[in-house]
Amino acid sequence: MGPSPQESAREEMMAVLKANGSASDYEKALTKFVAAGGSSDDSLAKVGASVYGLSLAPPEPPAKKSKAPPAAIVPFDFMKQFMKDTLVAYGVPEAEAETSAEVLIEADRRGIDSHGIGRLKPIYCDRMDQGILFPHKPIDVVRESPTSALVDGNLGLGLYVGPYCMKLAIEKAKKHGVGFVVAQNSTHYGIAGYYATMASDAGCVGLTGTNARPSIAPTFGTEPMLGTNPLCFGIPTKDGFPFCIDCATSVNQRGKIEKYSRDGKPTPKGAVIDSAGVERTDTDGILRDMQLGKCALTPVGGAGDDMGGYKGYGWATTVELLCTAFQSGPFGEAVCGIDRATGAKKPMPLGHFFLAIDIAPLCPLDTFERNSTKLLDALRGSRKSPLAGGRIWTAGELEHDARVARHAQGGLSVPYPLQKNMTDLRDKIPALKAKYAKLPFE
Repeated sequence: MGPSPQESAREEMMAVLKANGSASDYEKALTKFVAAGGSSDDSLAKVGASVYGLSLAPPEPPAKKSKAPPAAIVPFDFMKQFMKDTLVAYGVPEAEAETSAEVLIEADRRGIDSHGIGRLKPIYCDRMDQGILFPHKPIDVVRESPTSALVDGNLGLGLYVGPYCMKLAIEKAKKHGVGFVVAQNSTHYGIAGYYATMASDAGCVGLTGTNARPSIAPTFGTEPMLGTNPLCFGIPTKDGFPFCIDCATSVNQRGKIEKYSRDGKPTPKGAVIDSAGVERTDTDGILRDMQLGKCALTPVGGAGDDMGGYKGYGWATTVELLCTAFQSGPFGEAVCGIDRATGAKKPMPLGHFFLAIDIAPLCPLDTFERNSTKLLDALRGSRKSPLAGGRIWTAGELEHDARVARHAQGGLSVPYPLQKNMTDLRDKIPALKAKYAKLPFE
């Protein structure tokens, strides 16, 4: 079978971008794409529309124009149930949908808005629609020892593969002191911090990481080779929440650059480098060239070695190695998710790793938590800069404060674009339309 009208139109859009074609040529291809059912959330559509200054949808008559509705507070329980029901409607089994929805809503509880309800449609539902992510695949244990395991996710939901793997690592740690599990052929697994705190909640030190589509260039290089590759630790404390450091190994992420575009701001120098070795600041041009593989993010520390960019490069490489070497897993272009020549979507078989270290065999858990808190209290109470103002934070505090504040306000503040994602999903899926005839913000 040949490409669908939607796929053909997307290929035309990619061809125009690659050739630096005219706005009119791009608009024709975009119009075909939208008419064939293409989503305005499609990354290529957004990039092209931004570069050429085009609207993703036909303008409404003046009489129908209205201001976008305000953000609405939606209770966490409602939001989690909606996400679970959506996944079930896509064919995800009940128990796996429950787990997956919990990973997503936990991101929203922690204030990590980039990885909660905001990911449901574009990262999971759209990819299932595109056939590059499967709603239900068996998880196979390929190899196993008392303290380690290699697991195959078979391109199923990483939101379920991840919890399965860390649970297995914790079980091994409780029996033998340490558990290490690696996953192959998985997909986007949500916030890394979810898995590190699974371990810390169980009285273990937790460590996890995942690779991702290529975005970071090596120090002194220009080609996107490494994912943004978060490296995450979870450590128990007496603070009422764990110490949890969960961050990418790049200066910036694509989502931040997209926000610069929406705000009409230049990208800070040092965050992006192009194929000519130039540190770029032209945000819309960066987004176009990232789609084409002509721009790359820089590692933590920036381009070159003046500010220690080789350190971020080394950490990103460490994560990539642990996510591919055990598994003989793909990296770079093999996990970019797109055919550069045609713009067609393709699967992104990712790797993850999960480490749990049981604390009790080495030190009473209570003693460990008190020792951790003693150090963290000292950091928070240390001399503050008279110029910076504010308080000194330790990792995990911001997420804890967000949880407290959001529960106090009655749930998550859902902006209009995410409200639209929810209504689009509801109106598309009969089971959701029957259950959610009216959403809280309607």
